[in-house]
Amino acid sequence: MIGDSRSGRDERRVRSECHARFAWDQVSFDSAPGRWLLAVAVLGSGIAFLDATVVNVALPDIGRDLHASTSTLQWILNGYTLTLASLILLGGSLGDRYGRRRIFVSGTGLFTIASLLCAVAPNAALLVAARLVQGVGGALLTPGSLAMVESGFRPADRARAIGAWSGLGAVAGALGPLVGGLLVGAVSWRAVFLINLPLGMFIVVMAGRHVPETRDPAAGGRIDFRGAILAAVGLGLTTYALIEAPGHGGSLLVPVTAIGGGLALIAFVLAERRSPNPMMPLSIFASRQFSAANAVTFVVFGALSGVFFLLVSFLQISLGYSPLAAGAASLPITVLMLLFSPAAGALAQRIGPRIPLTVGPLVTAFGLLLMSRIGPGDSYLSGVLPAVIVFGAGLTLVVAPVTATVMAAADERHSGIASGINTAVSRLSGLIIVAVLPLVAGLTGEKFYDPAAMDHGFHVAMLVCAGLAAAGGVLAWFTISSEVLESEPAPGGDLPTGVLHDFSCAVAGAPLRPGREADCRPIAADPAAG
Repeated sequence: MIGDSRSGRDERRVRSECHARFAWDQVSFDSAPGRWLLAVAVLGSGIAFLDATVVNVALPDIGRDLHASTSTLQWILNGYTLTLASLILLGGSLGDRYGRRRIFVSGTGLFTIASLLCAVAPNAALLVAARLVQGVGGALLTPGSLAMVESGFRPADRARAIGAWSGLGAVAGALGPLVGGLLVGAVSWRAVFLINLPLGMFIVVMAGRHVPETRDPAAGGRIDFRGAILAAVGLGLTTYALIEAPGHGGSLLVPVTAIGGGLALIAFVLAERRSPNPMMPLSIFASRQFSAANAVTFVVFGALSGVFFLLVSFLQISLGYSPLAAGAASLPITVLMLLFSPAAGALAQRIGPRIPLTVGPLVTAFGLLLMSRIGPGDSYLSGVLPAVIVFGAGLTLVVAPVTATVMAAADERHSGIASGINTAVSRLSGLIIVAVLPLVAGLTGEKFYDPAAMDHGFHVAMLVCAGLAAAGGVLAWFTISSEVLESEPAPGGDLPTGVLHDFSCAVAGAPLRPGREADCRPIAADPAAG
């Protein structure tokens, strides 16, 4: 009798958890809880995305104030990206296991503290170190941000919510140059880090009040610290070799670190294959759509990173723009994404992501070709603005659909890992392009600050980025399916069978997407449950 009673209680507990998570899945995009959830998630990811671009406009001032070379400026940018890309998979795994809100809040707190350290850094070395810590915070908060959206909204609203999240997050990144220009011009470059302090504190408080906790109850076992260390070492050594090669090409240290980085990354893949609890389960790449969407992300976001790295510096150094004018030059990108990213997500839901992910990168590539023709003496209206508008229009067609495709192709129980992988891929492409582009464009050493060298190098860099973007469009056409975002739930957001039955889940996690309910079975009502 005791065993039967305990069994009954366990069954009711499992069903209660399923119901609770199922009910939260039904949160509407237009409801007050849905708006709060989206607002907190967007603000969290927004400060991480903002810091990936806000520093760009401050680079000339940082370089002059701290006497930094081109390679040091690359480290100031890539130090943040390095730890973010290396550890974001671990952040996703920690969120799935210990609670996405908990890890999200912890990451936001660490990010805020590191921002203060960046603001008070007396020299370039300490600024780079603080940026490394800032990236660790970003690695914890970013995957949790998207995973909270993915698991929090009802299936019928998910594409719209993810579209708003990705679009508004990209808006935060696109606002970076403008915000940076305002702060650098009005205060100093240090203010671009101080702005994170009130934002970070607000996010921590509001997350505790308005965001429910979600996790993957099936996650267990030991944390994959070995994989995290191997990923960080591999990416760190490879990045060092790419950045330092121009200035230390004759040194034995460069090829040694390059080889060491490559071996560490190979060891990472082997360790993940053998680990019982990998932070990046290789089986997730068995989904052709997941792999294809991440490949498109890698190529297109590499081009995007190249633009945000060089555009504002080119406008200041070669065209004589002030920091504020250079930051404001990209404002049309922000406006386009703010207005049309949710619509782009809805369009992908309606017609499938294949066409948007093909047309978007090709339009982006055309905008980059227009940027490659900007030169000294060109006015903003005739030279810069058309290129920026075309580039922004293409980007708007890409960001929401590619994010929705990645998340739709992954099992909801692994949404934290899936979003972590996708963000790591985008950051990794930026890490590589920022390290390689100055070398390809001839902007090494002190040439970065030379107006003529920057003019020529920027044109070469935009042609390279245009090629990457166009390749992303071609890749999407041949690999992305139009059916991956097909909406399976009923119009009200319920599961097709949910109207008739309750579900008892084999694991006490959030209900899987319709069509993935193999682990759930209908159960009869339990009279004892009341």
